[in-house]
Amino acid sequence: MRILLLTHAFNSLTQRLWADLTREGHVLSIEFDIADSVAEEAVTLFRPDLIVCPYLRRAIPETVWRRHVCLVVHPGIVGDRGPSALDWAIHGRMPNWGVTVLQAEAEMDAGPVWAHAEFPMRHATKASLYRNEVTDGAAQAVLQAVARFAAGDFVPQRPAQSEWRPLMKPADRRIDWQRDDTATVLDKIRAADGFPGVEDELFGEPCRLFDAWPEAALAGAPGAILARRENALLRGTTDGAVWIGHVRRIRPGETPISVHNIDVERRLASADFVKLPATTAFAAQCEALPESALPGWWKQPAATWQDIAYEESDNDGKPVGFLHFEFYNGAMSSRQCERLRAALAWARARPTRVLVLMGGEDFWSNGIHLNVIERAESPADESWRNINAIDDLALDLIESRDQITVAAVGGNTGAGGCFLARAADLMWVRDGAILNPHYKNMGNLYGSEYWTYLLPRRVGEEGARRIMRDRLPLTARRAVESGFADAALAGDRTAWRVDVARRAAEIAAAPDFAARLAQKRQTRAADEAAKPLATYRAEELAQMRRNFYGFDPSYHVARFHFVVKSLASWTPRHLARHRDLGWQV
Repeated sequence: MRILLLTHAFNSLTQRLWADLTREGHVLSIEFDIADSVAEEAVTLFRPDLIVCPYLRRAIPETVWRRHVCLVVHPGIVGDRGPSALDWAIHGRMPNWGVTVLQAEAEMDAGPVWAHAEFPMRHATKASLYRNEVTDGAAQAVLQAVARFAAGDFVPQRPAQSEWRPLMKPADRRIDWQRDDTATVLDKIRAADGFPGVEDELFGEPCRLFDAWPEAALAGAPGAILARRENALLRGTTDGAVWIGHVRRIRPGETPISVHNIDVERRLASADFVKLPATTAFAAQCEALPESALPGWWKQPAATWQDIAYEESDNDGKPVGFLHFEFYNGAMSSRQCERLRAALAWARARPTRVLVLMGGEDFWSNGIHLNVIERAESPADESWRNINAIDDLALDLIESRDQITVAAVGGNTGAGGCFLARAADLMWVRDGAILNPHYKNMGNLYGSEYWTYLLPRRVGEEGARRIMRDRLPLTARRAVESGFADAALAGDRTAWRVDVARRAAEIAAAPDFAARLAQKRQTRAADEAAKPLATYRAEELAQMRRNFYGFDPSYHVARFHFVVKSLASWTPRHLARHRDLGWQV
């Protein structure tokens, strides 16, 4: 069928549905829901058999839903209605939740149901649940709904009962530091992460809180800011403490959030008012706080905030190491790259045969930290520092000689993070993770991380040009089919971890391990003789210098709009195929 995706943005859920529906053989085109007239024009140009709406911020035009079946993906169970479905589910500690695919009508979220899926709730942020359980459930339900629509004999039914729940307001999330225990504080912040955050104060200044983690060993007066650790602040609760990793300071006089000004509020942001690591946003105030440093890279036995953690399994005397790096939204600042490089050097010195880089739960890596760059005194200089820091990290991984290295990509990965993962000897991707191995969407950024060496040797010169030109996401299976990744593993999180550990142990125990390691060194030496890595890096950075310091400001403009979450004013042409001059109806 010809299916139009009408969506607010090409987010992770929309990307997953685009990939899955394309694999099913449907012809897809995408239009951002910018205005009624734009949606109407897209329908006229594309003439879809069906419209699927994965992510909307406003009502579909009546001129569209009255003439076409529009299937809306609602992140709630059957009968749930309203714009804060997942927020209320976390806030109410619901044991189970779901996704409903319903037909658009005049009344919001009240149409007949075409399909639904349910899942058990994790203790996680709204953003994490959305990227994982909601996305998986939506993919299952949308494919079922599309198949039912195509069959033509399914009659969708309205829920027997429904409940409208309003937009969750700041007062509903507000933390009472003198009354709320750790679990309650975590629930409130997690239900607002990654947007809009919990309104609060730090150091007497208004801000929004994100990225909270429990602390089991340290405690202090409720509400008091107790310590700092790298980019996080420790704050006391009634029964312990929580780490707060990211904040966004609130501009004086900033318009409060409402359903109508949700994006107006975002556009008020400037470099000082974007979401930042907590110790960056309040750098001067944090200088007086004690540093609560961890003793090393080993994973701590008690709950705490630890962005880089190492574990090791003995594997019958043939050990395997696992290096985790939980960086918020997958963004890696210069400082984080330098610290991860130090941890990697330490892990490489361990007596292990296989070293597995696990990344984080939701993201493996998304490359350089655009928010920190935007906040810097010279964004160009910080961009240069950041790209060189991540290049140093990639170089160390490529030149690792004494272990087989594995990038176990369990979460979404984009831009330089994809090529940092590809710098490992092997790349295993969890089924359900989405890869975006390209840079040009960020103002025609050229990219580095040795991609000009790493990509063609995996997919060929033409394959590399196609990936960079098309700028489309890859599923785990598509990444393997293209040659970019080595294996697509189980989608279930628990099964994924078991599968990764088993495969790594098998490599470490294999009788041909020594021969495999020798072949790795021989191949690297041959590649270096043909063209040194330093040459690849110099060529890439020459292009990047133009992006950062040249006359074309596209990268700086695109970065600003990315960090302040500007409204889209048009749909990129590589997504809206119906707007191609060569499109044939």
